[in-house]
Amino acid sequence: MSLLEAVRASITRLEGAYAFVAQSVEEPGTLVCARKGSPLVVGHGEGESFVASDLQAVIGRTRQVDFLNDDEVAFIRPGEIRVLDADGQTVERAPQTVTWNRIDIQKGGHKHFMHKEIFEQPRAVIDSIQDTYDPGQASFFYIDEALTLEQLAGFKRCYLVACGTAYHACMIGKTYIENLARVPAEFTYASEFRYCDPIVDEETLMVVVSQSGETADTLAAMREGRRRGATALAIVNVPGSTIAREADSVLFTHAGPEIGVASTKAFTTQLVVLYQLAVQMGRATGHLGAADTLLRLHSLLRVPNQMEEIFACEEKIKLIAREFHRMRCFLFLGRGPNFPIALEGALKLKEISYLHAEGYAAGEMKHGPIALVDDNMLVLGLVPQGEMAAKMISNLQEVRARDGKVVAIVERGVTVPEDIADDVIEVPEADSLILPMLMVLPLQLLAYHVADHLGTDIDQPRNLAKSVTVE
Repeated sequence: MSLLEAVRASITRLEGAYAFVAQSVEEPGTLVCARKGSPLVVGHGEGESFVASDLQAVIGRTRQVDFLNDDEVAFIRPGEIRVLDADGQTVERAPQTVTWNRIDIQKGGHKHFMHKEIFEQPRAVIDSIQDTYDPGQASFFYIDEALTLEQLAGFKRCYLVACGTAYHACMIGKTYIENLARVPAEFTYASEFRYCDPIVDEETLMVVVSQSGETADTLAAMREGRRRGATALAIVNVPGSTIAREADSVLFTHAGPEIGVASTKAFTTQLVVLYQLAVQMGRATGHLGAADTLLRLHSLLRVPNQMEEIFACEEKIKLIAREFHRMRCFLFLGRGPNFPIALEGALKLKEISYLHAEGYAAGEMKHGPIALVDDNMLVLGLVPQGEMAAKMISNLQEVRARDGKVVAIVERGVTVPEDIADDVIEVPEADSLILPMLMVLPLQLLAYHVADHLGTDIDQPRNLAKSVTVE
């Protein structure tokens, strides 16, 4: 057998997911690669070719790429790249051109990629808004020809699925959709979706969220939802990814390459796109009129400048991190749409500092977590304006009464008594649904600087991978 024939014969005997490249001493200069369930991208360079599991590995050398589908095999030798399907027939498919470039995957003077990516969020938000915003009509374009306003109006329920940080975005997405479109929405971990016998059918819009577009559990959940009749709308950051190719419709987050394992700009752009989707659904259902839609859009357009205001406080956040980086435990508290931000803040700290951290709905503190509070615990409370402010301050008073340390992240206009909080970080005033996009930034910076003080590997924390492509 030739190397190509041997690979094609071998993969018929393989079980489970795989992505591999084979070479043979008998055929020097030849590569044969295959995939099923795991991502594989072929880069078309000038006088050279590349094979990688992630787009970010090749964009420094070429922007012409081909994403292999399941059961496809690529045959590569000097001057030739040929893709074959499961039957051995040549696939006629032009390579895609990606917009990312070499500068996107360099640190640009930052100590770590994560730090750079935190500060790239205003630009990423602008790019994600501009992709769908029509300033002439003060509205969003329809998503695409496969999902018009009329079709959006026909869905009776929405199901959001994701893993990790993207799951926290889905939690907030539920609030967006129910508040702005008045469509019932549910969220669940993609890893649990197939095992909970979910109620989805032809009247269900299934929103799947993944930075990489290759998350194994999310892909499997989407396939199951579509099998049951749901319409799948993907929110992903990587054009050409498996989820983007298989979904019925796609919204891209335009965060650009995210090298750091701990997601930052991908998360905030996911919130932006989910907010846009909810506004669009609100227009489709008639719940949002023209004036209210315009107000919502203007609130979103202020976010990039508001993010820059928060970054101006980095030195203060760095001092807080230095003061508390030796604490034994961290508890993040939030209410309403800021509760998922508490979960996300705890996750960021755990991922890169290896410290114990938990996120809780503040109203649940007395149902267990308060037993942990002592002078070795730092509690971070997210305090918005309005009726929740008094309740959050009351929660922080309970912590202080038990000798816990307190850092309050407050919306401008909220006053926390000096005897309650050790430190206060202020974020700009914003609409209550927009506020989570701002509240998360101090938590990202705090996690980063705590980890930096501890000397951990921030961009590549132990035991973690950027894209979880196996179950």
